[in-house]
Amino acid sequence: MAICLASASPRRQELLGQIGLRFMLLPQDIDETRLPREAAADYVRRMAGEKALAGIQDVGRPAGLPVLAADTTVVCNEAVLEKPLSQDDAVRMLQLLSGRSHEVLTAVALASENSPRVQLAISRTHVSFRNISLAEAKAYWETGEPADKAGAYGIQGMGAMFVSHIEGSYTNVVGLPLFETLQLLASVGITGLSLLEGAAK
Repeated sequence: MAICLASASPRRQELLGQIGLRFMLLPQDIDETRLPREAAADYVRRMAGEKALAGIQDVGRPAGLPVLAADTTVVCNEAVLEKPLSQDDAVRMLQLLSGRSHEVLTAVALASENSPRVQLAISRTHVSFRNISLAEAKAYWETGEPADKAGAYGIQGMGAMFVSHIEGSYTNVVGLPLFETLQLLASVGITGLSLLEGAAK
């Protein structure tokens, strides 16, 4: 294994697998409550950093393996949209996003034994939605897809039908911006070249 992934997200696992990175799952259960008046960027940075720190201190982590963590949120008209709490909450979010542009922010954090500080990077992507009817929003909830996703949609799934335009990193919207992730991993010797060489063996 090259790293530990402090997340249970299937989307993040798929993205790391896409680039050939070998990883061990080490999800961390932390308090994800946003602080009063905490800016969205500060919130995702704090969450990603705390997950990475918890992972590096986890007794289940094999010695020497760095820990990668991430946190994603959606911002529309200054409202921070996290995972929906119910159908009504998901429909509310989708109606807010309907016919508008919003911003997806993902912070990526890397903790290692060789560095006293957690390294952080953040990615921002602008996504525009077409108009979404109330019936569509309710039907989309019934698919089960929005329940565990910030902003109540998954761009890699059926939620793609609502997207009219994207500006920035697609993998950021999925939940793990690969450009920023690879920049952090390079600091511990994991590069695009090393991944390609590993896949060729």
